[in-house]
Amino acid sequence: MEQRALGSQGLIASAQGLGCMGMSQVYGEPDDAESIATIHRALELGVTLLDTAEVYGPYENEMLVGRAIADRRDQAVIATKFGISGVDPDTAELELDGRPETARRSCEGSIERLGLDHIDLYYLHRVDPKVPIEETIGAMGELVDEGKVRALGISEAAPETIRRAHATRPISAVQTEYSLWSRDPERNGVIETCRELGIAFVAYSPLGRGFLTGQVRSLDQLAEDDFRRVVPRFQGDNLEANIAIVERLDRMAEQKGVSAAQLALAWVHARGEDVFPIPGTKRRRCLEENAAAFDVELGRDIDELERAAGEVAGDRYQEPALASVDA
Repeated sequence: MEQRALGSQGLIASAQGLGCMGMSQVYGEPDDAESIATIHRALELGVTLLDTAEVYGPYENEMLVGRAIADRRDQAVIATKFGISGVDPDTAELELDGRPETARRSCEGSIERLGLDHIDLYYLHRVDPKVPIEETIGAMGELVDEGKVRALGISEAAPETIRRAHATRPISAVQTEYSLWSRDPERNGVIETCRELGIAFVAYSPLGRGFLTGQVRSLDQLAEDDFRRVVPRFQGDNLEANIAIVERLDRMAEQKGVSAAQLALAWVHARGEDVFPIPGTKRRRCLEENAAAFDVELGRDIDELERAAGEVAGDRYQEPALASVDA
């Protein structure tokens, strides 16, 4: 896997990363042994950018990643996040906390759970509207000064927030959902702003929470506690409409001799060398399939692929969770 500059503050990471959240929550029963084996295989393949957060579990995912890299720290670029203090189990509303004292406390907790002496990339997971972004990023910058963090990031932030954050302390990465069926960052100016400022764009859920793999055709396929059961895009008429998109992608993938997942990931890679997709998986076979997408050439297929993707039905989160997205 190719290694590239991630932002302009000195980080070098793989062009495709590994999202680790699903190893510990929201996508069915965890399998720690297979998850650790998947992380080890990722590092063998040169997939060095590992993405986690304190709220995943909470805490369990950072500890899992820490165990996986304990004897191979020098091979990994570790990204973690703070700023979500909890999730309401009934409404999925996020409880946000971007206070300076929380940035410090969370960072020190993440370092301990991960078993590190520093974090490579530290994100504000969601923008807290109660705290000026300058205060939050300023506190994160102090962690850089102290050697606890190498570079800073921000997640799901609007262009003006990104500018204010970057003016306070250099931002290396902006992480936002982005895929063939989540293209808001193209339309709302986020990617344009990142490019203007020399900030890497990290695309989470580049496979549409697994939907673009073509493997999900019914909610009955999902575990009872699978978070996707409450996502509007997986509901009722929306699901039926979106299955038609996947069927078109499946046909294109078959013609090209690749999987639907590889086709969808290749599209994200084609957006530019400053775009880093971080597909999540807890299985080695899926990791290997995803990593191979880096070598898929789309050429003139891009326009046809975008037409085939059409317009997705339904929001990417339920309304209470959408309310936490900076806009």
